[in-house]
Amino acid sequence: MPGSESKEHAAQSHNGWSLVIVVFLLFIAGIAGIVRGGILAESDAGRGFAAAAYIIGGALVVVAASTCCAGFFIVNPNESRALVLFGRYRGTVRDNGFFWTNPFTVKRKVSLRARNHTGETLKVNDLNGNPIEIAAVVVWRVRNTAQALFDVDDYAQFVEVQSESAVRQLASSHPYDAAGDEIVSLRANSEEVAASLQVKLNQRLGKAGCEVLESRLTHIAYAPEIAGAMLQRQQAEAVIAARQKIVDGAVGMVELALARLQRDGIVELDEERKAAMVSNLLVVLCSERGSQPIVNAGTLYS
Repeated sequence: MPGSESKEHAAQSHNGWSLVIVVFLLFIAGIAGIVRGGILAESDAGRGFAAAAYIIGGALVVVAASTCCAGFFIVNPNESRALVLFGRYRGTVRDNGFFWTNPFTVKRKVSLRARNHTGETLKVNDLNGNPIEIAAVVVWRVRNTAQALFDVDDYAQFVEVQSESAVRQLASSHPYDAAGDEIVSLRANSEEVAASLQVKLNQRLGKAGCEVLESRLTHIAYAPEIAGAMLQRQQAEAVIAARQKIVDGAVGMVELALARLQRDGIVELDEERKAAMVSNLLVVLCSERGSQPIVNAGTLYS
């Protein structure tokens, strides 16, 4: 990157409409001088020097007026013009309207509108080494016209390359999916991932005078070669998580039932009967199918 950053500043420019009148008067004066010189040349041969002076002077005035026409330029809404005179940056015009400046100045147009960069789908490895496919869209615009024009070769291409690099770095810094909430994953924490991507892009694109207004992932998936295996893994993890919740709930219900029976004095159970009751309740509560209860018509112990 360049050692020093270019800084944008306002350029000196003049109202174009007032200069139009001046240039028009110059054209009129130049044409009038040429006509006057022609009349003198035809009317009196002894006044040839004066006629030549009128013609040459009028021609020079016309050439000057024509040269001044190159200094006119228009700045449309959400556009700017960076002015460069003989290799030196003279400033940027951001105001909308019709202006005039030194006709030898190069006026480079820079759009200030927001632009979308839709990245291609990239195949990278996540934090766990799993191959994934990822793509992102970046909304950006030029913030500093001097940096955009003079600190990088092509700022639009710079945005494209750096966006791809930032997406690759982001994908390798997070797992595609994580079981716990303490780890930020690409699939489950889309808002945090998008904010992190925007921060990374602003750090990179700031060197080119550009700023990122919004960034978000548009595509995230496992690579086709491992998609089937990862789907089975996700299904197994979902089943395990569901079973864990069912068991936790069943244990809580059994504990509550035993405490309620003991507190209200409904029935006295020894340790063996408590164990049998816990076993039966857990089977009923944790079973995937409806249980068929066996009614005991005798005593508690027979």
